[in-house]
Amino acid sequence: MAFRRRSRATATRAWCPSDRRSTPRQATTDSRASLRASPGTQSRVRLTTGCTTTDPPTRTTRTPGHEGADACSVRAAPGSTGQHRAAPGGAWRRGPSGPGAALPSGATPFKGPFAPGHECVARIVEPGPDCTAPTTGDLVVVPWHISCGTCTRCVLGRPSPCERTPRYAMFGLPLGGNWGGMFTERFTVPWAQANVQRLPDGVSPSAAAAASDSLTDACDAVRHGLQPHPAQDIAVLGGLTHGRCACACAASLGAAGVMYVDRDGRRRSIAEGFGATTVDNARELGQRRFPVTTDAAGDPRSLAAALKAAAPGGHCHSIGICFQPAPLPLMTMYMDAITFTTGRPDTPHLADVLHLLQTHSVGPLAAYSHPITFDDLPEALPELPAKPRVLLD
Repeated sequence: MAFRRRSRATATRAWCPSDRRSTPRQATTDSRASLRASPGTQSRVRLTTGCTTTDPPTRTTRTPGHEGADACSVRAAPGSTGQHRAAPGGAWRRGPSGPGAALPSGATPFKGPFAPGHECVARIVEPGPDCTAPTTGDLVVVPWHISCGTCTRCVLGRPSPCERTPRYAMFGLPLGGNWGGMFTERFTVPWAQANVQRLPDGVSPSAAAAASDSLTDACDAVRHGLQPHPAQDIAVLGGLTHGRCACACAASLGAAGVMYVDRDGRRRSIAEGFGATTVDNARELGQRRFPVTTDAAGDPRSLAAALKAAAPGGHCHSIGICFQPAPLPLMTMYMDAITFTTGRPDTPHLADVLHLLQTHSVGPLAAYSHPITFDDLPEALPELPAKPRVLLD
């Protein structure tokens, strides 16, 4: 991939790890220059609710930083002061999920400091010169991954392993370069025209922000499992927000019923609100088997239970991320012809998920926390029992 040096800083980046050797794509604000991927296709965005307040043009862009176990902070993004036009609105955002939710506890292998956040709805502040739609002022959902939209993998609907970006390139984690995090008030989206999706009329930013990742991931897991098993019951072994999202979208995707397994009574209550039957332990399933099971706990024991609950010829998908080794019962899976899938979620079905939100077929807000302010985020994030909804003003 070719990169072009600009004469002035064009990208708003979150505060990232100090090892700048990890990627050539990080904006170099000290020299007032930046390196740009895919010239002319990046767009600046700002997180928003569509309110009518206006920022002063010299406002400093703030970003929370993950500093390590039990430590978060809010800081200014380097080089961001006074470089960008004002944009209307505060901002509703949600995240993090999956590994992001575990960051404050130190339960992941990702060490700070870096800027977290990989799900959001944003307002476009300044489109790149080749980005014709969406355009300035549009509300958009920004996918978690960095992808070009034109390579073979992207065209085949697998943008997360894009051939034109470093391996694992994404927002919110220092993998495949320092791309910043979506908890930052302003950031740059490479190849924006190929990636962002305009927020449909009638869909609130709060409801749609998880479509960047976890809501689309959960819907796709259920959809993929039901394709060979239409109108069947499914089992979801919960824990992460993805599990409640799977319950929220199951009926609209054709599931006959949902069995949700979770020790946490608050989370079971949320799943019941989505129409699921719940139990607090997988042992309560007894000998019952399901053609579609989903592990959404990120724990080897949950994964083992989801595989055990899969019926012969069934499909088990793991949404959760296991940060420790997870043995698989391969002999049983072989004999029962169990199909097992896992992997980082791609977003070719993002438009379908937004349509479900627009038609009120899916209403995921109950799975998230009460709204919290941006300034309260560092203290609130380690304590929240659910995926946070963050208000930026």
